[in-house]
Amino acid sequence: QVRLVESGGGLVQAGGSLRLSCSAFGTNLRLNAMDWYRQAPGKERELVASLSSDLRTDYGDSVKGRFTISRGNGKNTVNLQMNSLTPEDTGVYYCKATWAQHEWWGQGTQVTVSS
Repeated sequence: QVRLVESGGGLVQAGGSLRLSCSAFGTNLRLNAMDWYRQAPGKERELVASLSSDLRTDYGDSVKGRFTISRGNGKNTVNLQMNSLTPEDTGVYYCKATWAQHEWWGQGTQVTVSS
């Protein structure tokens, strides 16, 4: 069973930065993709950023130019550098990993941006 562990959330002032990390444990597979999603109170979960196994990236429109997704030290580790944060970035950030038709989700980490 693949287990995703997220870290790096917290409270930051508007204009600040945070770095999230997600590591996948319990597998030696090279995952097809590792993504970050977020869910704000009262809103649907949305894609923030995606990183494929061949290092192709994709970003949600609201974070383009501010957030950067990258591979971490391990092959199944992904980082999300978030800059120029605004209160609209507040939410629970979830890591998702996919391999073939399988997908796994992390527990989520809270990001709160104060104005």
